[in-house]
Parts: sequence; structure tokens; C-alpha cells
Amino acid sequence: MEQRILGRTGHEVSVVGLGTWQLGADWGNVNELDALDVIDAAVDHGVTFFDTADVYGDGRSEQRIAAWRRANPSWDGTVATKMIRRAPDPSLRYASIENFRDWTDRSRRNLGVDTLDLVQLHCPTDDVFASDSVFDDLDTLVDEGAIAAYGVSVETCAQALSAIARPNVATVQIVFNAFRQKPLEHVLPAARQAGVGIIARVPLASGLLSGRFTKKTTFADDDHRSFNRDGSAFDVGETFAGVDFATGVEAAADFAALARDHDIDPAQAALAWIIQQEGVSSVIPGARNEQQARGNAESAEVGRLPKALTKAITALYDEKIRPQVHDRW
Repeated sequence: MEQRILGRTGHEVSVVGLGTWQLGADWGNVNELDALDVIDAAVDHGVTFFDTADVYGDGRSEQRIAAWRRANPSWDGTVATKMIRRAPDPSLRYASIENFRDWTDRSRRNLGVDTLDLVQLHCPTDDVFASDSVFDDLDTLVDEGAIAAYGVSVETCAQALSAIARPNVATVQIVFNAFRQKPLEHVLPAARQAGVGIIARVPLASGLLSGRFTKKTTFADDDHRSFNRDGSAFDVGETFAGVDFATGVEAAADFAALARDHDIDPAQAALAWIIQQEGVSSVIPGARNEQQARGNAESAEVGRLPKALTKAITALYDEKIRPQVHDRW
């Protein structure tokens, strides 16, 4: 699989990574054996980058990655985790060096490593991005050897641009997909100019862009696609990329038809659309089973989409999706 430099980390990572939120929590039950099988399938198809967080299953996702790595010690990939969401709220009030040390120490234990490859602030509030002391403290963690590099995971393009302006931010993780195209305007160009890596999350709009859902599709009670549609648990933009489900299903059916007209699987077309955007380091779809993991990885082989398809995707976004999401994030 194609490898790209992950911003200022200097690491080479697969252009398709593996998001592991679903291996910890909030996507229905995924048992440990299934989780390990997902990782196996992803790595067998060239994935060299995992993304996790300390709050995914209260550390379960990190621990499952560690278990897989113990069984596969020759794997030489990169693991990114996140912190600050263990606090009562992800605000400046809790963004202290003491908390940073506690959280990174916990992740180091969970992942079984002395130094974390990449730690990302996990969608904190605006005051965190504005604080010089926060980034000084992150520099201290690098100097102490707890982390090798740091980045941010953001909700908004404004937060992304604020982080990109920081001299030692290595990466920005942002919701970016065919139904959330605003990062194309300013975030990706700014990241390219600064040498900051872009990690594209929610690439399938929580599965919408697979084209498999109908308006009657239901999800488990412990799946965020059930309990966070109104944003009551966390930012609503993390669930279906902020698009209301009915609109999203209709638009996704159109997207799927466009992809199939070009003999491309809809999910793979959605991932390939992201991969072809200049400045993206890695896209991190999740997978609940081996088949999904294989299919996601194989999207790296699709190549550039036909111009007619790319143009049609833009038109679909402008007509059906832009009014709901473009000015919100």
C-alpha cells in the first residue's frame, strides 16, 4: 500500500489506516477475538497506522492493540492515541501538565510502550487551542520522552487552522469526507504549506457512504448512531458527519449509484475520494469485521476517480449536503 509522511512526525504511514473506536465502544459489541481479527485483516492488506484514544471503551481499544502487538512483535507501524476526554470536560481548566502526564502514562501502560508515537488532544474546546501553555506542556512531554510527537483532533476548520499555526503540531485529525467537504477550502492548503499531516476521520459518514442503509435501518442502543443523533453525548458532527439520517440516506443512495455507474464499490469510492485530495496523510475508516477491514484497505488500489465522478460528487454535496453542514464546522 502507498505510504505517506505523517506530517511533522516524519513517520511513513499507510494511506489507509485503521480507526479503532469501534474496537473499544459505541458501535455495538465487538468482542476481543473479532477485534484482533479486524487488525489482522487490516495489516495483511498493508495497513501500518492505527488510531485510538484513551476513552475508547475506557482503554479497551488501546489494550486490544497492545494484545495484538504482543502477538505480532515484528509489526513496525505507528499508533496514534488521544487524551483530554477523560476529564469532566475537554476545556483549558483540565489541560494541565499534571493531567497530561497522568493520561499519557495510562496510555503508555495500556499500549505497552515507553514512548507514545503520537498523542492528539481529543477535540478540546476553543480555549485549549488558544493557550500557549498547553503547547508548551506538550513540548515538555516530548522532551521527557513520554511522547514522540503531538497533534490535535478537531471539530471545526477554525480549530484546525489555529493548530496548524503552532510550530510543533505534527498532525491535525478532522472529519473529512464526501459529505463534509469544507476542509478543502482552507485547512488542507494550510496544512500542506506548514508540513502538517492531515488524518481524515469519519470517512464514510458513520457508514452512510457505504450505501447500505435505508431509512428503516436501526442500530444497537449502545451504538452512537442511535444515541448521539441529536449531539447529546458529543458533537453531533461525529455521527453521520452531522447530516440528518433521512437526508443522508437519500444522498448516500445517489452517491452509491454514481459509484456503481463507474463500477466502483461505494465505500471504496468514498475512501478513494479522500485519498486523492492533496495533503491527506491517512484516512482512518473503522471496521467491525474482517471483510470491512479488507474492503477499506483495498480502496487504496482504486486510484484517482474519473473526473466525471468527482464532478458529480461535488454537485451532489452542493445540492443535498452543503446546506446542512458546511457553515457549522
